[in-house]
Amino acid sequence: MAKKFVAVILSAMMVMSCIAACSSDDKDSDSGDSAGSGDAIQDLIDSTDGTVKLTVWASEEDQELTKTLIDGFKAEYPDVSFDITVEACSESTAKDTVLTDISAAADVFAFADDQINELVRAGALLEVTDSYTFNVSEENLAGSVEAATVDGKLYAYPMTADNGYFLYYDSNVYSESDVESLDAMMAAAAADGSKIGMCVSDAWYLYSFFKGAGFDLGLADDGVTNTCNWNEEGGTDVAQAIIDLCTSGTFVNAGDDAGIMTGVNDGVYSAVVSGMWNAQAIEAAYGDGYAATKLPTFTLNGEQVQMSSFSGYKLIGVNAMSAQAGWATLLAEYLTNEQSQVTRFETRGLGPSNINASASDAVQSNPAIAALAAQAAYATPQRVGGNYWAPAASLGSILAAGNPDNTALQTLLDECVAGIEAAVI
Repeated sequence: MAKKFVAVILSAMMVMSCIAACSSDDKDSDSGDSAGSGDAIQDLIDSTDGTVKLTVWASEEDQELTKTLIDGFKAEYPDVSFDITVEACSESTAKDTVLTDISAAADVFAFADDQINELVRAGALLEVTDSYTFNVSEENLAGSVEAATVDGKLYAYPMTADNGYFLYYDSNVYSESDVESLDAMMAAAAADGSKIGMCVSDAWYLYSFFKGAGFDLGLADDGVTNTCNWNEEGGTDVAQAIIDLCTSGTFVNAGDDAGIMTGVNDGVYSAVVSGMWNAQAIEAAYGDGYAATKLPTFTLNGEQVQMSSFSGYKLIGVNAMSAQAGWATLLAEYLTNEQSQVTRFETRGLGPSNINASASDAVQSNPAIAALAAQAAYATPQRVGGNYWAPAASLGSILAAGNPDNTALQTLLDECVAGIEAAVI
């Protein structure tokens, strides 16, 4: 693809000296300065004086891979002197680290997509207004682009499309038709003497029942507080369906991720709801029966309802205060381009967001990634404020325990929604 101009980045972020901008708008400027070569990367190289110093934050698990990719990036530009430091920073807490002091944060950093709203509001992310080597929106899955977008503007580079959940199962216990519904699965599990595990008391997973039934949860216009209608008509029916499942003796609340894996490894759970991070361990436990697919349906008022889920993506952002914004942008592109995503899949098993990479035979033949892709049709990006988690987890715990105090379900839902929608102080 033709290399494009990066006028905003070069003119606004790099030109601390008298470097001419490379956009066509500046060709006829009164200053008489050259408009550049017409090649954005060459203009960036020509405008670079001295060593390019950058800091990259990647997860602890991605340290070696990131360093290897950066070596490839440096080799692309042998005439430029680079000093690129890679440091560990969890993608799940990157926002908190960045917002402690944006000016001291890394030039390029990886983060989970649910943090993007706060990063944008704080002015921490450089908007992706143009590109050097590929069009981000055209080459990545629509869901990942949506996850990297705030108010219609793109602010990050999709890196993976695998931070969601789906169903793992032992095909020695369940047929392909069994896993289409929880009812059929519970019958098969009961006959086998095994159980089905899900973290119902975890707010991240509880969402699947209410969203699947058509209820909504999201951010209010202020981008901080939540809106939720779980307590409206029909909400108590969903709550009762969850109680019925969790008191069946076959569908079990595993509590947390550790509980999921304990049950799998002990041979108790012949099927579990989980994500990519447990793929290798579950494959080892299920052996030749290892299989995965989208989430099943559950029974609601005698009807079958498809379980929904949160979708999740890992993104790479460029610090809006980077002194080397042009090179930081080019590096962010390189770390998320098609080949880098293929390499990330081959070395770490992480699902690509790049369309071509995700369509490859190697990716499609991976049961967990194929299951995640199948679930994507019933998934929504995680866009909730901090007040969602505790009230929803409390509700999930009560329902999973069978509502031991026999509290009116409407009361439970009203209290939960009040907490979810509470003002942020």
